[in-house]
Amino acid sequence: MSQDEAPPIAGDYDLSTPIPSTSGLRQGLTSYGDAHFSLFLRKVFVKALGYSEDALSRPIIGIINTYSGFNPCHGNVPQLIEATKRGIHLNGGLAVEFPTISVAESFSAPTSMFLRNLMSMDTEEMIRAQPLDACVMIGGCDKTVPAQLMGGISANKPILPLITGPMMPGSHRGKRIGACTDCRNNWAAFRAGEIDIEEISEINEELAPTIGTCGVMGTASTMACITAALGMMPLRGASAPAVSSARARVAEETGANAVRTAREKWKPQDILSKESFLNAIIVLQAIGGSTNAVVHLMAIANRHPKVQGVITLQTFEEVGRKTPLLVDLKPSGDNYMNDFHNAGGMLALLHTLRPLLYLSAKTITGQTLGEVLDASPFKEFPLSRQIIRPLSNPLYPTSSLVVLTGNIAPNGAVMKASASKDRSLLKHKGPAVVFANSADLAKRIDDPDLEVTKDSILVLQNIGPIGNPGMPEAGLLPIPRKLASQGVKDMLRISDGRMSGTAGGTIILHVSPESAVPESPFGIVQTGDIITCDVESRTLRLEISDEELKKRIEARVAATKVEKKPKQRGYRGLYERSVNQAQDGADFDFLTADGGERD
Repeated sequence: MSQDEAPPIAGDYDLSTPIPSTSGLRQGLTSYGDAHFSLFLRKVFVKALGYSEDALSRPIIGIINTYSGFNPCHGNVPQLIEATKRGIHLNGGLAVEFPTISVAESFSAPTSMFLRNLMSMDTEEMIRAQPLDACVMIGGCDKTVPAQLMGGISANKPILPLITGPMMPGSHRGKRIGACTDCRNNWAAFRAGEIDIEEISEINEELAPTIGTCGVMGTASTMACITAALGMMPLRGASAPAVSSARARVAEETGANAVRTAREKWKPQDILSKESFLNAIIVLQAIGGSTNAVVHLMAIANRHPKVQGVITLQTFEEVGRKTPLLVDLKPSGDNYMNDFHNAGGMLALLHTLRPLLYLSAKTITGQTLGEVLDASPFKEFPLSRQIIRPLSNPLYPTSSLVVLTGNIAPNGAVMKASASKDRSLLKHKGPAVVFANSADLAKRIDDPDLEVTKDSILVLQNIGPIGNPGMPEAGLLPIPRKLASQGVKDMLRISDGRMSGTAGGTIILHVSPESAVPESPFGIVQTGDIITCDVESRTLRLEISDEELKKRIEARVAATKVEKKPKQRGYRGLYERSVNQAQDGADFDFLTADGGERD
């Protein structure tokens, strides 16, 4: 009898024989104090669904269903579930779907990032609690994929991410447009009076013409590419459009892989290594990916007991200095995700990056990354060379994403330098115009009396992990309307929050420690202070003396001690008490591999 067959019924109910509890329906038995009764009762109720003993003898592959009417990025999940089931059943497994929460970027208040850790907890506990031999995790929208990887690594059962895929671009007056870089570009043009209300209404109809994630190199597409680079899914699964038949075939392949992974018991903590994460960061830099990926990758790495503390914010900087930007996609370039897919996608990119990659890293197939590439040669063609530049002719020489430090960001800050619209701002000195929070920003940014020039530096405080809470994507401060109407397209902007991966501009983000922390140097910046940013030297500095900086911080700490904050209830209270800072991934400290206990 093979290990995947069920023992005779008598074996299950033989009270003198211990129940093997490492696989299938027999694992993780509900605690009734009698294991044989627990299995007996489980079979009673699962048979209410019509399952036979033969079906229940096979590897059980869970499929996480994150479909939601509030998540258009996941509109194809029902079709992906059916294709995944087909792959599972054709290869001798039993597919069982179950739900977790679904988080959608533009439908979640105060921000989807606020709910990422909750989704990771839901994912971890449902994988851990249920009798699964492997689990296919279907996600796509920005925070869902990192949440699932975080939870799946912590649960440490065999997991296989399945991405919903990017949407197709639309068309406006003969020009291709797509969510969501073109959402922001056109909205900025509308604010500046360059297009009228009728045209912005027309554009609104075409920016998202199909279901799927944003069709540019935003956070969703970035996380898809990174997941493939980690070795956790088929390479074409990073780019196949959501509405394509290729996406369904990826789902079927994932189902087939899940059965094999279950039989081999390949767990994520065994597959993933330091080299896996280095490959992911190389790809992040080469695609000009979202700054959000820095926070997410840190959270994912810190769930892994062998990687926590090994991958740090400085790792992104070290890798970036050796890695050019190769992929010509918005917001750093001009094209869309379907172009990347048609140009060869991740297979073409990884072959191009091969001299930089760690080829010994394991993948979910059981092969190393080098073996995967050896088995799948790629021949260049004109479109592939246009969309995916060779190492000798990059779109941007090195460090698409940079890490800055200085006296107002002692624990680091992040900038997507390749997305700067005015490269002169990469070395800039100017007076700060400070907004205390997002409400203050909304109230004053378009005030015609606001004292601001094109050389000013816009500073937004209190939108970090604790400050908002949830670290919203408000880091793309709008150009004040009076400057936008004069033709100003870019300004240096600084915040402790995030910005969408689809956004562009000269924008410094994730300043740490955030201004909500009483001791934060960023929290004491005042309007009129002079700030210097020098991307070449990776510095961000407030031009005041160390003595003045210390004096301001001490005064702020003293004022905070007498200020009584209302105690928050529920998940928000848990979030504010437990979330760590951006450089650690904005995860809950008790969810990290060491449970928040560090030397």
